[in-house]
Amino acid sequence: MTKRLILIRHAKSSWDNADMPDHERPLNKRGRNAAAELGGWLASRGYLPDEVISSDSARTRETWEEIAAALPATPEPRFTPKLYQAAADTMLAVLRHASGDTVLMLGHNPGIAEFAHRLVARAPLNPEFQKFPTAATLVAEFPIAVWSEAAWGAAAPDDFVVPREFEG
Repeated sequence: MTKRLILIRHAKSSWDNADMPDHERPLNKRGRNAAAELGGWLASRGYLPDEVISSDSARTRETWEEIAAALPATPEPRFTPKLYQAAADTMLAVLRHASGDTVLMLGHNPGIAEFAHRLVARAPLNPEFQKFPTAATLVAEFPIAVWSEAAWGAAAPDDFVVPREFEG
């Protein structure tokens, strides 16, 4: 039995209002477009989540809304403050409580990049994986029956994409 994780860093956020609290920053136009294209990419490859766990920030919520609009069906997302600016260990603890077969998790750097690097047995060949830029998406398979068995270095990368790969 296997479990699939779709790990996504939120799309590009707006810095138009310097006084806005970080947690409340929305996506900018480029970020909304990238998230929508990412949703289409996920749908075209059959990467369809049956559980969504996300940071509760405005930009992760908006990233999910844009992705979800491109998917044929979506589960009710669970927005949690535990994933806002979370460290890799916290992200693994949250994942270990998941119940879906295909879990989509949305978060922030630097924690999400470290989480991605520590999860996979080998890094994807894409050089952007090292940076894990905004809207970067890792799809990984775990040879486990339940998420509580998820461990560092146990996942095999299936796919990795960044928004600039959608351009042109």
